[in-house]
Amino acid sequence: MGKFGFFRNGDDVPDKNRSMKKPKIGIALGSGVARGWAHLGVLKRLGELGYEPDIVAGTSMGALIGGCYAAGTLRQLEVFALGLTRRRVFGLLDLTLSGSGLIAGTKLTNLLNKHLGHLKIENLEKEFVGIATELATGHEIWLRQGPLVEAMQASYALPGILKPVNVGGIWLMDGALVNPIPVSVCRAMGARLVIAVNLNTDAFGAGTVIQNSGINGEGDAEAVDETDSSFAASLKQRFFGRNNNPDPGISDVMMAAFNVSQDRLARSRLAGDPPDVMITPRAGHIGIFDFDKAEESIKIGHDAVDKALPYLEEAVEALKRHT
Repeated sequence: MGKFGFFRNGDDVPDKNRSMKKPKIGIALGSGVARGWAHLGVLKRLGELGYEPDIVAGTSMGALIGGCYAAGTLRQLEVFALGLTRRRVFGLLDLTLSGSGLIAGTKLTNLLNKHLGHLKIENLEKEFVGIATELATGHEIWLRQGPLVEAMQASYALPGILKPVNVGGIWLMDGALVNPIPVSVCRAMGARLVIAVNLNTDAFGAGTVIQNSGINGEGDAEAVDETDSSFAASLKQRFFGRNNNPDPGISDVMMAAFNVSQDRLARSRLAGDPPDVMITPRAGHIGIFDFDKAEESIKIGHDAVDKALPYLEEAVEALKRHT
């Protein structure tokens, strides 16, 4: 274990509950940016069916949702998500030309600290691990102690979009670079049954542009921020693209490249360490910055659990027979 409470992949991970006889369910929440709202629907439906996970491992947006779940604040997060409009989404995107990311992330950090800043991972209601990538070495880092918000930030620090996060003197960035769907983490933490949630099953080739962005008076008027300077508006236009412009925006190029590498990595890792049950919300049509489509995404996650339910029931019964 590192001095600051994180673990590199391959470290011997202590588990205070390893001796418990009750079989443990782990859930690996994958990355997916705005598609991550589907995790809300997945976790809610699993709870309704009586399959609440004991261990939550999350990467990127999965770490944000998983951390809130482990902290018992999932309902508050759902209310926030359902209240997002295109205008509010833009209001949280504090674009900058300084630093190592196009978005400063200060507004989002302040919002998280307001509600979760007092929480430490080791004191949460459920076991939680956030996955991040060490900038200097590319090592996979498991954040399972220390401030919850800091772990979330590190796990979703998308390269080029959000700046890396310094945790204990080590710079960390998005965990999707090394482990997009952290099944291996759930197993290492002692889970007998591992459920994985893959948000990118049907996302290959899906658009990443925010359509009808409302910039410079076009599209959805609700999205227009009249306090924007012409330069800021131009930067948003270049970053998110325009639905009447065939040229890709900056986010198109960056995210297309990121999605390709993430898709290949996820397939490889899942082939080597497959989950017991895979839940695949069909959210590929939702753009990565469509955070205002939470209601649709949540329903997609809910429905995906029902489709996977026969496999989940079968896995649980098999586990009971061998326990």
